[in-house]
Amino acid sequence: MNQIDATQLATHSAHFRALLSATPRGARLARLLAVEWMRTREELPNGVTEAAAQLVAELAANAATHGRVAGRSFRLVLLVREDALRIEVTDTRADALPRRMPPSPCADSGRGLLLVEALADRWGVGLDAAPQKTVWAELDLPRP
Repeated sequence: MNQIDATQLATHSAHFRALLSATPRGARLARLLAVEWMRTREELPNGVTEAAAQLVAELAANAATHGRVAGRSFRLVLLVREDALRIEVTDTRADALPRRMPPSPCADSGRGLLLVEALADRWGVGLDAAPQKTVWAELDLPRP
């Protein structure tokens, strides 16, 4: 079940929050909602929104794939701060921490965290109240 406060998309709020099903459909919806919300933010230049869309897609896909627990959702949060856009994805698999591993040249997957490292100015993981973890990434905003 996806839970989104639709007023967040229509208002000029400095944050966005959605609870989404830990499925491929929920991960796709996370990216679509993030792009729509960022489109309304004047302080987010196009390059930042493009990178953020890719980061949301990757972190949400990881939550739906590696952080999936049947019947539990993942949470997407976007925060605009004075100097950065912060993306947070929280799932219910604290036992499955992200690890960057060298991808196999023939593998169809395994490059996600390399992409996160390449796009984000900073990223990390934090353990929340059991059994949750939050993987976050930040993109610096240009100074006026």
